[in-house]
Amino acid sequence: MEIDQTTLSDLAIFSTEEEFSVFSRIDFTRSTGGREQLRFNLSHPLSSIEAITGVQQTLQQILRQEQQWPARISNGTIMVVERFYDTAFDQIPAGNSNAAALVYKFFHGPDYSLVMYSATHCFDFIKGMQQFVQQFLHEKTPAPMRALLEQVQQKMSGKEQFDLVARHEKAADLRPGQLLGLASFLRYYYKENVLHLIELFYQLDAWYGMAMAVKKHQLVFPGWINDDRPCIEASGLFHLLLTNPVAYNVELNRNTNFLFLTGANMAGKSTFIKSVGAAVFLAHAGMGVPAEKMTLTLFDGLLSNINVADSLVKGESYFYNEVQRIKATVTKVNNGKKWLILIDELFKGTNVQDAMKCSSSVIEGLLKISNSVFILSTHLYEIGEDLRRHSNICFRYFETAVIGDRLRFSYQLKEGISNDRLGYLILKMEGVVELLEGLQEPAKG
Repeated sequence: MEIDQTTLSDLAIFSTEEEFSVFSRIDFTRSTGGREQLRFNLSHPLSSIEAITGVQQTLQQILRQEQQWPARISNGTIMVVERFYDTAFDQIPAGNSNAAALVYKFFHGPDYSLVMYSATHCFDFIKGMQQFVQQFLHEKTPAPMRALLEQVQQKMSGKEQFDLVARHEKAADLRPGQLLGLASFLRYYYKENVLHLIELFYQLDAWYGMAMAVKKHQLVFPGWINDDRPCIEASGLFHLLLTNPVAYNVELNRNTNFLFLTGANMAGKSTFIKSVGAAVFLAHAGMGVPAEKMTLTLFDGLLSNINVADSLVKGESYFYNEVQRIKATVTKVNNGKKWLILIDELFKGTNVQDAMKCSSSVIEGLLKISNSVFILSTHLYEIGEDLRRHSNICFRYFETAVIGDRLRFSYQLKEGISNDRLGYLILKMEGVVELLEGLQEPAKG
């Protein structure tokens, strides 16, 4: 699925403040490399139902066999193995001779100690990778994990040194000559293969982190519909970053592919849009989604227009950048592929009359596109009535109640168009109007 950096940022998939990102919520990896592999996985959502279901099945296998997950490969172990190849040592003797090990220890004492320490961690890494193959490679292993573990198996089969590891439980069970011989083999004859095994472990760790996120947040794996028209149906959908979220029901399909969303500021429009976008994104990464149930079609791309900014350096106004983003959107949806388009408060960078005319033109044009799904929020509820003549648009709003001097937000999605105008009321409730009325012109000297 095609997605750009702006959309990843709009949906808070990644963020400079990582604790407020979707990535941080699903990162249960155990190694630095696994974490970066997870970041890569999320930056490249999948483009086929086969690939997505393969990852889903892989995560499900990990959850079923969680207690069998090899724990002996730690982040520290990986760091020691990698540093083993970057550190200069005097020539390490080959073979399994204890006599050679004794000579090396006598004449190269500091190197001997460091090599033996590194070799112990190398033993643990190899033993752990062997355990992955033993525990997780069988006739029911899903395709992605099967392909990976078969690579691991191929790289470790038929090697005397790896057979030695397989026959012993821990490095301390080996004689000094055997451990030194293992270090010599790995350093001088098997470096590229070991580094590749580390990369394969990072992918295993990334999958593990994803699986633990599914368990921790009680996510559900979505079902997939093979259809030439896009569809999103979800019940109990919520945003992963919220502590006490309100759930939504969503239904967008070939009959109704455009959602026109209204409501007051703070009523929940932006959160709803981001919730749908984040769930569709996670689904295309092979992840579980925050919902009770979800089914959808494969999307070719996901594009948002939420947090547009001006550019002082380029001399570009906010409105100009809004127009450029809409231009990019129109270009994308005109390519015949299935897109999910998310637009929050269209044309905030111009006056109301101009914004209404521009918004109407854009919506009327996008309504012609049947092979994409659109969710658009706006304060300009006046333009909604004229849009009712289109059969493929639905209208939803978030209701706001004024009780005494307090605003009450239900965050419940309702059918219809909101005409709430609460900006001045909020200004007044926050005491800004009173402060303004109390301002006095300073006395002239």
